[in-house]
Amino acid sequence: MDDEFRPSPLALAVLGLLHAAPLHPYAMQRLIRLWGKDKVINVGQRANLYKTIRRLEQAGLVTVLHTERDQRYPERTVYELTEAGRDAARAWLADMIAVPRNEFPQFPAALSFVMLLGPEHMLAAMQERARAVNSRLAELDASLAQYSGSLPRITLMDDEYERAITAAELDWLNGVIEDLRTGKLTWSYEEFAAIAAELPGGDVLGPAPG
Repeated sequence: MDDEFRPSPLALAVLGLLHAAPLHPYAMQRLIRLWGKDKVINVGQRANLYKTIRRLEQAGLVTVLHTERDQRYPERTVYELTEAGRDAARAWLADMIAVPRNEFPQFPAALSFVMLLGPEHMLAAMQERARAVNSRLAELDASLAQYSGSLPRITLMDDEYERAITAAELDWLNGVIEDLRTGKLTWSYEEFAAIAAELPGGDVLGPAPG
């Protein structure tokens, strides 16, 4: 196995799907979308899926079983899991679950510079986000209500987790929005610039733009 191979959600999904049966890439992409896993696994670009499969093959984690030829479709290569792939899938799963990682999402990055918007514009942006998060929470509740009666709970862990995280985010957003509305949370550029000048490295900052 290639020691340089770096696990990814998409690579894990490929190994996970091949645990059940040999598949060609189109079927993998279709199942990820059909099962709603495209909400947590980026499978939008099929080129990325093919690239990931090639790297898994080079690492000895999957191998070609055969090539399907059908006049209705282009030639399709069917892959199957190797024993090394089975071992890797279990090891990756345990590691991804056990070890928290900083995945550098956009929202916290934006929050680290949100003072540049000013209180009024931040309020408008946070209200818009809260509406979107509230809609997503309603979707998750409907999905869990639909499938919890027919599917084992263990198959819905990703939805349960997303529901918990989404609900917590909405609570936090509503609290920040209320503080912005009442003026409890407010600032000015001059105040921020003065604070920034006292921070480590603040001496490299030039004067506030006039």
